[in-house]
Amino acid sequence: MSWTVAQLAEKIGAAVVGDGSAQVSSLNTLEEAEPGQLSFVANPKYEKLLASTRASAVIAGSDVRCDRVTLLRTADPYYAFMQAMVLLHGHRQHPHQGIHPQAYVDSTATVGAGAVIYPGVYVGPRAVVGRDCILYPNAVVYEGCVLGDRVTLHAGAVVGHDGFGFATHKGVHYKIPALGNVVVEDDVEIGANVTIQRATLGSTVIGKGTKMSDLISIGHATKLGAHGLLVSLVGIAGSTRIGHHVTIGGQAGIVGHLNIGDNVVIAAQAGVINDVEDQMMMMGAPATAAPHGRKVLMLSAQLPELLERIRQLEQQVAELAADEQSGE
Repeated sequence: MSWTVAQLAEKIGAAVVGDGSAQVSSLNTLEEAEPGQLSFVANPKYEKLLASTRASAVIAGSDVRCDRVTLLRTADPYYAFMQAMVLLHGHRQHPHQGIHPQAYVDSTATVGAGAVIYPGVYVGPRAVVGRDCILYPNAVVYEGCVLGDRVTLHAGAVVGHDGFGFATHKGVHYKIPALGNVVVEDDVEIGANVTIQRATLGSTVIGKGTKMSDLISIGHATKLGAHGLLVSLVGIAGSTRIGHHVTIGGQAGIVGHLNIGDNVVIAAQAGVINDVEDQMMMMGAPATAAPHGRKVLMLSAQLPELLERIRQLEQQVAELAADEQSGE
C-alpha cells in the first residue's frame, strides 16, 4: 500500500519538512533506500548519511536539519519509525491459527482464545496459556506455569524448568525439589533460547510488558518488575528482586538475593554484587555507580603508561639514594 508523506506523517504524529505529496510504500535503511521508500534516523551518528540517501523521505528528530531530503520530524523518531513500519508492512502473519497438530498441549492445560502454538511446542500439565499468546517452535512451558495474555515465546524458550538448587552434604550435591512455578504477566516477549527457572517455593515472576532478547537466564524465585528491557546474554541469579522499568545491558550478570530498584540502568558486561537504589546507572565489574565506573574505565586504559612512569620514578629514587650513599 502506498501512502503520501503527508498522510503518513499525520498517522505517526510527525511534521513534514519538504514535499508532503511524495509517495512511499516501504521502509529501508538510509544506505539502501531507493526512491519511493521511507527511512529513519534515530541515532545522531547516522545523520551524516542524510547527505547521500536516496530515500524519498526520512523520519528524524525535531532538531535534524537537511535541505536535500523530505523530513518527517518528531520528538521520538524511533517510536515513529515503529508506527510507520506497522502501517507499511504490518506484523508477521502466522501460517496457521490455534494449536498446530504437531504441538503437544497436555489435556489438563488451558489455552486462551486467539493463541497461536507452533509445531514442536510443549505445554505441560496444568499450565495456563493466556489469550492471544504466540508460542514459536520448540518453546516449552512446564507444568503449572502461567502465561498471561499476549505473551510471546520465541523458538527454544523454556519457562519453568527446575532451578539450580542443590544442598551439598559431605561433598555430595543433593537436588532440592522445585515445587513452585513461573508466572509471566501480560504483554511479555521472551526471546529465543531464554530460560526461566521455576521457584523452589512460590513463583518466579516476570512483570507485565517486559521484553527479553535471546540467550538470557533467569534464576529461580526472581521477581522482575514491569516493563523491563533485558539484552542478550544477561544472567540473573535466584531470589533477586528487580524493580520496574529496569534496563540490563548485554552480558551483564546479577548475583542472587539482591534488591535492584526502579528505573535502574545496568550497563553491558556489568557485574552487580550489591543492592542498587532507584534511578541508578551501574557499570563495571564489580558494578559501581556510572560516574565512578567511567573513571575506573578511563584509568584502566592508562595502566600500561602509569606502570611505566612508576618504574621510571622508582629508578630515579634508586639512583638518588645511590648518589647520597656515594657522597657520604
